[in-house]
Amino acid sequence: MNYLGAHVSAAGGADQAVLRAVDIGATAFALFTKNQRQWKGKPLTDEAIAAFKQACKTHGFGPEQILPHDSYLINLGHPEAEGLAKSRAAFLDEMQRCEQLGLTLLNFHPGSHLNKISEADCLSRIAESINLALDATQGVTAVIENTAGQGTNLGWRFEHLAEIIDQVEDKSRVGVCIDTCHAFAAGYDLRTRDATQATLDELGKVVGFEYLRGMHLNDAKSAFASRVDRHHSLGKGNIGLDAFSTIMQDERIHGIPMILETIEPEIWADELNWLRAQVPEAAPGK
Repeated sequence: MNYLGAHVSAAGGADQAVLRAVDIGATAFALFTKNQRQWKGKPLTDEAIAAFKQACKTHGFGPEQILPHDSYLINLGHPEAEGLAKSRAAFLDEMQRCEQLGLTLLNFHPGSHLNKISEADCLSRIAESINLALDATQGVTAVIENTAGQGTNLGWRFEHLAEIIDQVEDKSRVGVCIDTCHAFAAGYDLRTRDATQATLDELGKVVGFEYLRGMHLNDAKSAFASRVDRHHSLGKGNIGLDAFSTIMQDERIHGIPMILETIEPEIWADELNWLRAQVPEAAPGK
């Protein structure tokens, strides 16, 4: 069974994210544990931690259903010492916040070479950054998100993800989150069932489904292979609905949070219901 939800606001406290997930009928959710556009956030208070844990317990959310995302400012492959150190400190803080909240996953964008170092050197820096954070924490898995490949961002090829994982020492605490919009924009076709199946097969061959710890289910305003990250509502973009139906029916994808980051929060509940209806067990007569 997979868990379905959306990236909800944590305004007013992380416990409020739980309630917003409940409001849309979600069985999973994503959130930021601090302001994603600031380097430093206010420390979590004992009261905030307790409120979040109680809300999760009350509404039946376990850590395997929750996929927090780190700050967009962090670049774990930064080519310059100062920027790299700042990013690594911020990433460690994000991991420690997850520890405090009892969460076991942290989703993040891998990093950018900024045209100052080679792709290979950047990927090695990202892996080293992950190793340092894992050494300093316990119980939290670093979940690398594929990117659309905008600018000098790495992670847009499945091979990038595989290379980072290969250099991570504790492979039990590293995984990937595949964003469908990012994959499509990076050149992985999802416009038909057959194309989607081929892309999933490629993911399995290059990375391995044993590392799949989450998915972001987004249609794309951006064009195929455009390297531009523009999300859309399911069925309203250039991907279309067949991809999401195929993904929901793939038996290799199981037990993970599948998160909407689509652009119309007011229809998230409808999108979640449509996704649930694609699961074979949900079909009439099953």
